Amino acid sequence: MAAMRSVSRLLSSRALSTTVKRGYAEEMSFTFASGNQARVSSLRITLLSSAIFYEAKSVRQVDVPSFSGSFGILPKHVPTLAVLKPGVVSVYENEGNVKKIFVSSGTVTINEDSSVQILAEEAHPVENIDASAARELLTKSQSQLSSAANDQAKAEAEIAVEVSEALVKAAE
Repeated sequence: MAAMRSVSRLLSSRALSTTVKRGYAEEMSFTFASGNQARVSSLRITLLSSAIFYEAKSVRQVDVPSFSGSFGILPKHVPTLAVLKPGVVSVYENEGNVKKIFVSSGTVTINEDSSVQILAEEAHPVENIDASAARELLTKSQSQLSSAANDQAKAEAEIAVEVSEALVKAAE
């Protein structure tokens, strides 16, 4: 695990040193939550869960994987509602840091006021993903798919394979 973090840091620092600095417009409000315990706040409703990664934080950009295609979100983005597919959400913070968070599924809502809400079924920082455990999960999911006895078991196994494949890709 420590070796993976070292490699991740090394790759991140190389990527940052060779990347052209992005130009950004105004700041945008950003909320990112995961889990299944929701709460409601005042008249402006934001659903958050027990694992909150960001709560109304101003960031430069957010890149999300969706079933209609992966896309980047900047301030003043057209209002959008999209379903997340398994993959990595990249958050470009105002300080220049890039946080990468794996999501299994969920929704992203982009509002006219440049606020963004991401509600994820499951979410984990990419640096915390154990690549060998992810590969084991993929092998197990593929085995369950090949031995699925009925349509429901097959559908559930297909979802598990899709999530596991994305998890392995995120861990690499």
